[in-house]
Amino acid sequence: MREVFDDIRATRKTTEINNFWKAIANHPPTLQRTWATLKEVMGGPGELDPLMRELIYLAVSVSNGCEYCIASHRAAAVSKGMTDGMFGELMSVVGVANMNNRLANGFQVPVDDKFK
Repeated sequence: MREVFDDIRATRKTTEINNFWKAIANHPPTLQRTWATLKEVMGGPGELDPLMRELIYLAVSVSNGCEYCIASHRAAAVSKGMTDGMFGELMSVVGVANMNNRLANGFQVPVDDKFK
């Protein structure tokens, strides 16, 4: 557990450990696996820039209703350049996507052949 916490502090350049990591530390294998995966996906090389990754994470967190993740990843997105205007647009996209997903599912709309 200490090794993972030290890596979190070093990677994030902080002295603090968030409550999420403290909570899942009750099961060290979950702590290790979750940190390793998050570190790779959110901080590793890729075609999506760090802000885009945070915006996606934030959008999913809003859709899933995770208050903790919304707060954490909104702060991270702000630190990477998200403005209030960008947040407003993101919430508009999340809202319309959730609405249209429900409508498509409710009406059981078949997928157009051209999208397959």
